[in-house]
Amino acid sequence: MYSVGNVGWIEADAPACGPLDALVRPTIVAPCTSDTHMSHGGSGPKENLILGHEAVGVVTQVGEQVTNFKPGDYVVVPCCTPDWLAPGVQNTVSFSHDLGLMQSFKFLGCKHGVFAELFHVNQADANMVKLPNGVSPEAALMTVDMMSTGFHGVELANIGFGDTVAVIGIGPVGLMAVAGAALRGAGRIIAVGTRPNCVKIAREYGATDIVSYKDGDIAAQIIALTGGGVDKTIIAGGNAETFAQAIAMTREMGTIANVNFFDVTETLAFPAYLWGLGMANKDIRGGFCPGGAKRIEKLLALIAAGRIDTTKLITHSFRGFDKIADAFALMDSKAQDLIKPIVYCDDLA
Repeated sequence: MYSVGNVGWIEADAPACGPLDALVRPTIVAPCTSDTHMSHGGSGPKENLILGHEAVGVVTQVGEQVTNFKPGDYVVVPCCTPDWLAPGVQNTVSFSHDLGLMQSFKFLGCKHGVFAELFHVNQADANMVKLPNGVSPEAALMTVDMMSTGFHGVELANIGFGDTVAVIGIGPVGLMAVAGAALRGAGRIIAVGTRPNCVKIAREYGATDIVSYKDGDIAAQIIALTGGGVDKTIIAGGNAETFAQAIAMTREMGTIANVNFFDVTETLAFPAYLWGLGMANKDIRGGFCPGGAKRIEKLLALIAAGRIDTTKLITHSFRGFDKIADAFALMDSKAQDLIKPIVYCDDLA
């Protein structure tokens, strides 16, 4: 990202490797809507920033105090890599805000991302995982953000056995929220989306009903379907209007959980009656996915045990490091048949 709305290739110095850190050569990467959102100025102006935060790769160098890894290890790197000595980590259970708001998200936040010949991982022993036997690199790549973020929506919503759940937006994060809700024991799962391939996979992951905004107000449809609304709502897409709809479709004593990035220009507002004039006991929660090695280890264990197939998210693949630009452009255009593109960086081998 040269500047807002202007992307391309850049020559940059190789990152330095501190005593607790590692350098990784990416072997597979995946562009994300957060990257494209960043490139259009959604998080403010940035200059000469290397994008990317989803990668599986090979360790090329480790610091002298790293004990769990060595050069040549094949590793999975979560998008969120906290500073585990920071006060914010000691005061929270989410590990997303170590030095301030979302500052555990080092890639794109305070340093270059993974769309490079080498990228840096801070505190490697706590922020990387070896690729386990029985898990493909492609499946593992989907854990580092899409699965972690979608499942965090389920965690924020505190979904339990038999809950009726709505998931708004069934892109890759929303699809993972559907799958996570099913694994958590939800009863009825209503997915809101229109793209045929996303609808198909949502049903495969456990959605029992599909609602389309093309058929009218989604809150009104869901209230009619359920006879009053859902117990839990996960917002995984949409805009400021969607926020109010989520509150409307959620019953009293329910929970609205948001993992959607709203734009810096938007204002979130809703009529007071949707919140029972403040008396409805509807919890509104939102957050960025937790980070660190232990979380990714647990997500990889679900894949290894056959509980979930994350490769269903992958619709497009490219081969060659230089094809990152093509995959990024595809993600930016939001092609109708797109869910998630990946790039094999084979020319770096």
